[in-house]
Amino acid sequence: MIVALAATLAGCVTSPVDYGTKLSQQDPKWASPGCQQARMAASDYDAREKEHPGWGFGVLLGPYSMGLVASIKEHEQQQRKLFARQVHLQCSSLPLPKELEGAPEAIKPTKYP
Repeated sequence: MIVALAATLAGCVTSPVDYGTKLSQQDPKWASPGCQQARMAASDYDAREKEHPGWGFGVLLGPYSMGLVASIKEHEQQQRKLFARQVHLQCSSLPLPKELEGAPEAIKPTKYP
């Protein structure tokens, strides 16, 4: 229960699609093929994330699954950060914001069926 509470209090990383819409479309990198590919990958991830069970999965497994649910949510936040980071690097000439800094190689993309 404490793990779930900590994950909730940590806050959510914004959707990579929403993050991409906040970037300037006037930036020269916005129309690049790399940016289009990063935005498409972020959109695909966002759609896949909405399809899997998330918090409802924990309700089905009972109170002992709260640690598992918190772990899933933490992983989702890392994935959102990874995709938002890619969108920023491919679509914006501005420096990387502090909330997107970190070692992306430590985060492995989730493969959904």
